[in-house]
Amino acid sequence: MNPDASTIAAGAPIEVDLSPIAAGQDIKVFWRGKPIYISHRTKKQIDEARAVNVASLPDPQSDEARVKSGHEQWLVVIGICTHLGCIPIAHEGSYDGFFCPCHGSVYDTSGRIRQGPAPSNLAVPPYQFVSDTKIQIG
Repeated sequence: MNPDASTIAAGAPIEVDLSPIAAGQDIKVFWRGKPIYISHRTKKQIDEARAVNVASLPDPQSDEARVKSGHEQWLVVIGICTHLGCIPIAHEGSYDGFFCPCHGSVYDTSGRIRQGPAPSNLAVPPYQFVSDTKIQIG
């Protein structure tokens, strides 16, 4: 038995199959009416995110703190700009992360704010891996 659409919209957990997402690609799903970006990061993207001096960030947070251990290639963030709630565009901006065209906030491949008026990083929703190729959000 599966919950109906209104139950899912109210916040029921959702499962997402990661197997069709190639390295360097991302998808957008919706959970609790919010866009969720799931990015399959390349080794280059992970290395660049981890090479950043965390102390230099407006909202200091390590890449390791934003992903699940053993699944570093997967970034899961709520796709809502922390400035005024706009929806940023993936794979845009100076850091190949996310760019919010409304007011110019730029996030890196870890979803951390790097430039612009946004006060904090893109939020990470509650999620867990239920297998190597499937996550549950919520």
